[in-house]
Amino acid sequence: MTVSVILSLAVAASIALAALAGLELRSPWTVLMIVAGSNAGLLLALRLRAVSLSTGKAWPQRRMVSLVDQTLPHMRLGLNEETAARTVQLLHDVMRLQAVAITDREHVLAFTGSGADHHRAGDEVSSLVVRKAMESNQILVTRDSSHFGCSPDTNGECQLTGAVVAPLSYDGHPVGSLIVYEGAEGTVNDSLIELTKGLGGMLSLQLELAQAHRDARIAETAKLDALRAQINPHFLFNTLNTISMKARTDPEEARRLLVRLSDFLRYAMKYSGHAAPFGEEYFFVRTYLFLEKARFGDRLKVRYDVDPQCLSFPVPVLTIQPLVENAVKHGIAQRPGGGLVELRARVDPMAGVLRVKVFDNGIGIESDRLSSLMTMNGGEISALSNIHERLTRLYGGKASFDISSVPGKGTSVSLGLPVGIKSL
Repeated sequence: MTVSVILSLAVAASIALAALAGLELRSPWTVLMIVAGSNAGLLLALRLRAVSLSTGKAWPQRRMVSLVDQTLPHMRLGLNEETAARTVQLLHDVMRLQAVAITDREHVLAFTGSGADHHRAGDEVSSLVVRKAMESNQILVTRDSSHFGCSPDTNGECQLTGAVVAPLSYDGHPVGSLIVYEGAEGTVNDSLIELTKGLGGMLSLQLELAQAHRDARIAETAKLDALRAQINPHFLFNTLNTISMKARTDPEEARRLLVRLSDFLRYAMKYSGHAAPFGEEYFFVRTYLFLEKARFGDRLKVRYDVDPQCLSFPVPVLTIQPLVENAVKHGIAQRPGGGLVELRARVDPMAGVLRVKVFDNGIGIESDRLSSLMTMNGGEISALSNIHERLTRLYGGKASFDISSVPGKGTSVSLGLPVGIKSL
């Protein structure tokens, strides 16, 4: 029964961590977390079952469930003094251990239990047993208190007589250690060794999940930063040039353009998260097209067909404007007579999807180029690939991204974004 309970809890904890990271259930990162969580949960459960069979002492199921559930929120934040202190206290209290410590590669991060008066957080890791366990990435056992700095000459009243050291690792590389101590009234037996192995494996898995969470966030931030970096310098130059010319003939119009350019740049840089109301993205698009229309004049025609119900729904930041910019630069600007750019947005209540379409009647895209559009690098084309990948990561495959084009007639890009997702 204990095996199934801990395994189920490990899977549930992995799903919860994925939800905290803002990942969808079908996201590859979520699948990785669930697989890793299942493996760690099974490892811990089997080791605890082995302990029960070998000693006749069954660890209460509530203690096991409480331990996994309570340590996850701490260790998902990474390995530091604060998370280590909370974790060792939980291990000490829930598992009723004599003393517990967690270290990084160089220092003791936290210690609790017997001997806390001379085993302190911040001390250098001087024990050769602990260092050897981390270097070899293997569990080591000592029944000699002098191996962890205690002896009759130095700490004669120390009650600790032995210890089991389990390395804590990430991606196969040790980043610290878990040390479980035994006192004078007990012995370092097979049950304590097996328990320490299981606890070390569980904590290592939680560190892996924490890193996966950080990696996913870093990847999304990098994608967003890349889009910001791709704000076309030619667009900025052309806009400033237009403002310069307007300043001579129409100072009031030049002032309005400067205000809109300021709005444009402020919005492009202000969001640290990944989502914004569609209404703000819509305003960003209108600001961009206002600036472009000042340059192209009557060559650029713009049409908006946006349902007001769409304005409050969250959408990924910098998703719509790059599509519109792509339509202007690659569709309309290269057509001698100019053309039309249209933005449409509707909510499909039956499907629970916000449907956004950017259309232009420009020069279109050749079929052979269209087939490789999403994998090309460089310039505005990579922005399309970037947006497609961001949508896949943020919505876990639930969003749609479709491009259709007819050479000489124009191009349309359609997005289908699930609604009702509170965080991206």
